[in-house]
Amino acid sequence: MSKSPHETAVVVIGAGIGGLTAGALLAKRGYRVKVFDQAWVPGGCASTFKRRGFTFDVGATQVAGLEPGGIHHRIFQELGVEIPTASHCDPACAVFLPGETEPISVWRDPNQWQAEREKQFPGSDRFWQLLANLFRYNWGFQSRDPVIPPRNLWDGWQLLQAVRPDTLLTVPHLFTTVGQLLRLTGLGNQRRLKTFLDLQLKLYSQVNADQTALLYAATALGVSQAPQGLFHLHGSMQVLSDRIVEALQKHGGELHMGHSVDQIQVHNQEFLGALIRQQKTGKIWTESADHIVANVTVQNLVRLLGEDAPRQYQQRVKKLPPSSGAFVIYLGVEEDAIPANCPPHLQFLYDYDGPIGENNSLFVSVSRSGDGRAPEGKATIIASSFTDPTLWEKTENYEGLKQAYIEGAIAHLSQYFHLTPDTIIHQEAATPRTFAHFTGRSQGIVGGIGQRLSTFGPFGFATRTPIKRLWLVGDSTHPGEGTAGVSYSALTAVNQLMAMDGTLSVQ
Repeated sequence: MSKSPHETAVVVIGAGIGGLTAGALLAKRGYRVKVFDQAWVPGGCASTFKRRGFTFDVGATQVAGLEPGGIHHRIFQELGVEIPTASHCDPACAVFLPGETEPISVWRDPNQWQAEREKQFPGSDRFWQLLANLFRYNWGFQSRDPVIPPRNLWDGWQLLQAVRPDTLLTVPHLFTTVGQLLRLTGLGNQRRLKTFLDLQLKLYSQVNADQTALLYAATALGVSQAPQGLFHLHGSMQVLSDRIVEALQKHGGELHMGHSVDQIQVHNQEFLGALIRQQKTGKIWTESADHIVANVTVQNLVRLLGEDAPRQYQQRVKKLPPSSGAFVIYLGVEEDAIPANCPPHLQFLYDYDGPIGENNSLFVSVSRSGDGRAPEGKATIIASSFTDPTLWEKTENYEGLKQAYIEGAIAHLSQYFHLTPDTIIHQEAATPRTFAHFTGRSQGIVGGIGQRLSTFGPFGFATRTPIKRLWLVGDSTHPGEGTAGVSYSALTAVNQLMAMDGTLSVQ
């Protein structure tokens, strides 16, 4: 006879948004939940830190899914906690191409964004209209909670129930990239449009337009417009994880920070327990449970399983293309360093080389007056670039390389911001080494798995792993990176877990 939820123990590895969401949902639904994380502050790559009165978002700086019907809105309502106060990012991003002083502004209003596209990329309407249609089909499909990719009959049934006639219109594009669509619509030689898409897609899919799966890109590029949109949280990104922690504990779940999970113990391809190490005391013990939810990268998962990782799974992970790390510079500045009417998010592409990372580009987030991130009369600037994590592992002069990146970033940013010794109050930087140390992510990689045709959606890693009662959530699984994406994966895993236990019926 199966156990009832209150008799069923679940261990969650990782207090990032995915792990916290899975833990809080399971606790709300009656399970006995313990969440363990090596860090001292929850939130993972969506956490914050404070310096000299400034509050800096570590990695993620914007949120999707807070609108009614959005994934965060749905989950917060179920958990019974207040949805964080937030304002729309409008434009979602202002993109500056080399040699141009006027940005391409990604407006939230669909009509305004259409007018912007017509001005910036004449003759591209057919391309954008097809993207908009695919986004509409995808969004409706995802809102019905399909399991992607399915791994058993229950998963397959959930997937089939989410299908509608318009979902079938996406099938011909399963093996199409954004670059291929550009060529099919006669835009293959539109270098400026291709450059813009490369920049935006690198942020959302980790790869450029020629490599990004079209169905993924349709959602990533369409979510910025109403009635959806990107949001700027009031206070900091930490508000999001704090609310989920509140829900976790309200429903009887436990959160243990400063605790590392050193090994996932398996017998006959079934989860047995997790080897826990308390960092402060060094105490080590095995935490037995009925299920384990791993909010880690798929690379970390294989390492935690060690010799128990299924060989085919190991080989698949080993063959993944390299993932990117991030170099991030955090600046606390005088408010007059910020130009008037500065958008909250900007992206710059520079036409000359400099030590700032891959693609010679920077993604920049700027605080708003009164948003809780800076003292009155001050502001924060957070600028990030993708970088090869092996560069930072192999260098014999880590501090020298880091300083060169800092100087390069400030020099590039100074073309737009007024950055001088008088306006910069505080500065520090993070590298892939920093992210590896504080988040535990393999090599300090960020953003999950590149959304190529071979790894996105139906061809990606499942939340249901080959090890029975071991579930994977986070940006290695569908639908990918971002707080909304990892929350979807958490909801999927929770529903699968409950269905296995017989406590969730087929809808």
